[in-house]
Amino acid sequence: MKFSGVFTALITPFSGRAIDEEAFRRLLRLQLRAGVSGLVPCGSTGEAATLSALDKEWLVKTALEEAAGRVPVIAGIGTNDTKKAVEEALEAQSWGASALLVLAPYYNKPTQGGLYLHFKAVADAVRVPVIVYNIPGRTGVNLQPATLARIAADCPNAEAVKEASGSLDQVSEILSLCRPGFSVLSGDDSLTLPMMAVGAQGTISVVSNLLPRETARMCAAALAGDYAKARRLHLQLFPLVKALFIETNPIPVKAAAHAMGLCANELRLPLTPMTPEGWQKLHPELVRAGLLKQPRLLKPARKK
Repeated sequence: MKFSGVFTALITPFSGRAIDEEAFRRLLRLQLRAGVSGLVPCGSTGEAATLSALDKEWLVKTALEEAAGRVPVIAGIGTNDTKKAVEEALEAQSWGASALLVLAPYYNKPTQGGLYLHFKAVADAVRVPVIVYNIPGRTGVNLQPATLARIAADCPNAEAVKEASGSLDQVSEILSLCRPGFSVLSGDDSLTLPMMAVGAQGTISVVSNLLPRETARMCAAALAGDYAKARRLHLQLFPLVKALFIETNPIPVKAAAHAMGLCANELRLPLTPMTPEGWQKLHPELVRAGLLKQPRLLKPARKK
């Protein structure tokens, strides 16, 4: 499987305590019409930490149903227990997931040796491709490039990394150490183009929930070597991208999706809807990006 282009880290729409199934299907169809390279349910943007096993199964299977083989569906696997990560990976594989996005263990703060063994255990247990997910700001530990290169060398189905350390030096080191064909995907929307300039192949994106076609066009231009066009598109997206992270992801993107009529402004605790102060900063960028034609009040989440 070739991991290049835009893979959307999907939000999970809620209605009361349940998943809003109609809204999720609408979101999937929007992504597919826009020409994204793949769909990623059950990640951080999808509030995976508060999804039940049944929630995850429905989201992955529904994404597969809507995709109908046109693009891969990459299931998020996130836990700090290696045994449980293996079990979840096998379950997602049994549902038909095209690949797995496997989060580095959080809270435990494993050593580099422990990180290697964690990813190797998951990769060895499954047949589908594995994307390693490094996001030290959330997990508390940084997967070092040398460790990632060891994983890539010893696990043939470890085919890519979602790199969200925020360090272009680290991206360059990964590309210099990892085997040929190993893909680096940006985990930071604001750094997607800079990372692609040094050799990354695309992004697992938050902003593409809102602007999938524009994000895909930027990545396609960079992959084609048309950096003038890619830079122009990057600079158009950049103010909105920055605004989408003024509060914890996915709070702003879900507020934006609500304002666009895509879903309710509901999150599962401990996440809460966007503050009025945050909305005052995000709203002008949505208007500037052409996503809102006129001011729209941000309604509070429905009370449980």
